[in-house]
Amino acid sequence: MITHVGTKTINTARLILRRFEYTDDDAMLEYWISDEKIQSLYSEPVYRTKREVKELLDQYISSYEREDYYRWAMVDRETDQCIGQIAYFLVDNKNHFAEIEYCVGSAFQGRGLATEATRAVIGYGFEEMNLHKVQICTKTINAPSKRVIEKCGLKYEGTLRDYFYTDNGYIGRLYFSILRSEYAANVYN
Repeated sequence: MITHVGTKTINTARLILRRFEYTDDDAMLEYWISDEKIQSLYSEPVYRTKREVKELLDQYISSYEREDYYRWAMVDRETDQCIGQIAYFLVDNKNHFAEIEYCVGSAFQGRGLATEATRAVIGYGFEEMNLHKVQICTKTINAPSKRVIEKCGLKYEGTLRDYFYTDNGYIGRLYFSILRSEYAANVYN
């Protein structure tokens, strides 16, 4: 059975994963939420104005009242700027699993920050939420995300072919997961 604990702050070596705040709006616009490439890789809309971002933040922040809501601002410790986000956007209470989504601004990619955040959120899922399984999906064209997933110890489960339709044609969806027993046998130390 899942234990719902809500979105609590998680500290890693280089990041603070915390609840979103309204003051994150400028960094969100600068680093990731207005970037078409970043947003399209995880099938989210592009936000262009502070008003649009405020409306999204209204949704995020009001949802923190629920104990079953899990979305973190990914904050760089050095700059105290929101460089991306990570969430359990799908939580299946009946089957005791949750699915992670994440994004990191282009200027911060290639440094292992997505891996660091994802490992922390996977640990949160097993240690705090009592999940049985954590899964992550990515598009077949997103090789950097696939590397993050593999570095976090998730196993490939399969591909849903032609899952997404884009201007450039169809794209498949790759499924990966890690079970509680696999996490326990290989905790990220």
